[in-house]
Amino acid sequence: MIEDYGRVDGIRSRSDDNYYLFMKFLFDFFPIVLFFIAYKLHGMYVATAVIIAASALQVSIHWFRHRRFEKMHIITLLLVVVLGGATLILHDENFIKWKPTVVNWLFAITFLGSHFFGEKTVIQRMLDSNIALPSPVWKRLNISWTAFFILMGVLNLYVAFYYRLDLSDQARNDNWVNFKLFGMMGLTLAFTIAQAFYLARHMQDKDESVVIEQSGDNH
Repeated sequence: MIEDYGRVDGIRSRSDDNYYLFMKFLFDFFPIVLFFIAYKLHGMYVATAVIIAASALQVSIHWFRHRRFEKMHIITLLLVVVLGGATLILHDENFIKWKPTVVNWLFAITFLGSHFFGEKTVIQRMLDSNIALPSPVWKRLNISWTAFFILMGVLNLYVAFYYRLDLSDQARNDNWVNFKLFGMMGLTLAFTIAQAFYLARHMQDKDESVVIEQSGDNH
């Protein structure tokens, strides 16, 4: 049945895909939410300790649920431990402020590198078990995520170190923490939704081609 597209050959339905992506989005951001709450209640250093613990918990939960580690979670955890640890040991907030930029730029390098090395791009390896798309579409998606990660890294540095230099250190920290949660999460959500619409358009084209092909086979 065409209406069951996505369930054939073990592929999930679009509604399942959308739910999965939404829940993954929430799961990936929960350490940042805890960091925000801890910062508002107890300041930067307690928040840094909280995000280290939350990132470790995130990796553990993923392992217990899937019996495997996700590379992005591991990379994030290592950077949080190193930069967060430096923040706590040296009592210097600048280290933890670099973390979002380093993470995003590492992701950008990884996504871009997969464009030239390996049979599949990172985004295709992540999603092709659930979604079937032409190769040029996968490559465009991969490049768009690469550009997005680069932009997010630049924005983080700007807000952390160059935005509103006339304000007090506390006010600038408040701006950065607010951006880290609402700005980065909002931009990521908006970009993900835009990607979903782009995917749906090409998936719809695929559906139509299947209908036409099956119609022709019936004659």
